Amino acid sequence: MRVNITLACTESGERNYITTKNKRTNPGRIELMKYCPRLRKHTLHRETK
Repeated sequence: MRVNITLACTESGERNYITTKNKRTNPGRIELMKYCPRLRKHTLHRETK
Protein backbone atom coordinates (compact mmCIF):
# COMPACT_ATOMS: atom_id res chain seq x y z
CA MET A 1 0.00 0.00 0.00
CA ARG A 2 2.99 2.37 0.38
CA VAL A 3 3.74 4.44 -2.71
CA ASN A 4 6.61 6.79 -3.57
CA ILE A 5 5.70 10.48 -3.80
CA THR A 6 7.60 13.64 -4.69
CA LEU A 7 7.41 16.84 -2.62
CA ALA A 8 7.67 20.14 -4.48
CA CYS A 9 8.27 23.58 -2.97
CA THR A 10 5.27 25.90 -3.29
CA GLU A 11 7.44 29.03 -3.60
CA SER A 12 10.24 27.97 -5.96
CA GLY A 13 8.50 25.03 -7.65
CA GLU A 14 11.51 22.74 -7.28
CA ARG A 15 11.00 19.09 -6.50
CA ASN A 16 13.35 18.61 -3.55
CA TYR A 17 12.25 15.49 -1.68
CA ILE A 18 11.11 11.93 -2.39
CA THR A 19 9.30 9.99 0.32
CA THR A 20 6.65 7.30 0.77
CA LYS A 21 3.14 7.41 2.11
CA ASN A 22 0.38 4.99 2.95
CA LYS A 23 -2.55 5.59 0.58
CA ARG A 24 -5.01 3.96 2.96
CA THR A 25 -4.30 6.27 5.91
CA ASN A 26 -3.52 9.43 3.84
CA PRO A 27 -5.77 9.48 0.76
CA GLY A 28 -5.30 13.23 0.16
CA ARG A 29 -2.19 15.17 -0.81
CA ILE A 30 0.47 15.63 1.87
CA GLU A 31 1.74 19.10 2.83
CA LEU A 32 4.89 19.42 4.96
CA MET A 33 7.18 22.24 6.04
CA LYS A 34 10.60 21.28 4.63
CA TYR A 35 13.88 23.05 3.93
CA CYS A 36 14.29 24.50 0.42
CA PRO A 37 17.99 24.70 -0.53
CA ARG A 38 17.43 27.31 -3.24
CA LEU A 39 15.61 29.75 -0.94
CA ARG A 40 17.64 28.73 2.15
CA LYS A 41 14.60 28.60 4.40
CA HIS A 42 11.75 26.32 5.43
CA THR A 43 8.78 26.46 3.07
CA LEU A 44 5.60 24.51 2.45
CA HIS A 45 6.13 21.44 0.23
CA ARG A 46 3.18 19.69 -1.41
CA GLU A 47 2.84 16.24 -2.91
CA THR A 48 3.06 16.16 -6.72
CA LYS A 49 2.19 13.44 -9.18
